[in-house]
Amino acid sequence: MEWRVGLFVGRFQKERSLAIEEKNYRVNERIRSPSVRLIGPEGQQLGVVSREQALAAAREAGLDLVEVAPNENPPVCRILDFGKFKYLQKKKQQKSQAAQIKVKEIRVRPGTGEADLNVKINRAREFLTKKDKVLVSVMFRGREAAHMEEGEKVLNLIIERLADVGKVEGAPSRQPKRIVCTIVPAVK
Repeated sequence: MEWRVGLFVGRFQKERSLAIEEKNYRVNERIRSPSVRLIGPEGQQLGVVSREQALAAAREAGLDLVEVAPNENPPVCRILDFGKFKYLQKKKQQKSQAAQIKVKEIRVRPGTGEADLNVKINRAREFLTKKDKVLVSVMFRGREAAHMEEGEKVLNLIIERLADVGKVEGAPSRQPKRIVCTIVPAVK
């Protein structure tokens, strides 16, 4: 047994975390209720039947009996291929995770050269076409902070050049050593 900072690290913790992530379904003989509301393989309502009748119907179809709504009275069970069902649930979960919007940051300085600025703008354009937000930061060092208007010129130039693929989410905010602005993808 291994202990770290008061947390148990071992195979039991891993099993518990998996159970939290994945909803546990009762399948076939694990269904406890004596009667169930049965839904057929094509989604048709077959009514309230005994558990044994539902299991027999599932075996006859060559599929599994899965309890999809255990809190109903009587519980709702469906005849389906459980392996395929789990695969589709996992795929759906991965798809929802992949759809999250990311925020990418582009950092420039007031004295950034034209060529380097073009590279940064092209990179921001790629991020916006991939539907990611872009956080543009104009950083100031030392005495550069006394000339914030130079940084605003650079920021306005970036916003102007990205106007075809993105729009400004909010007004640029001034902070002591930088100016920050968020650009979101333009809706087409």
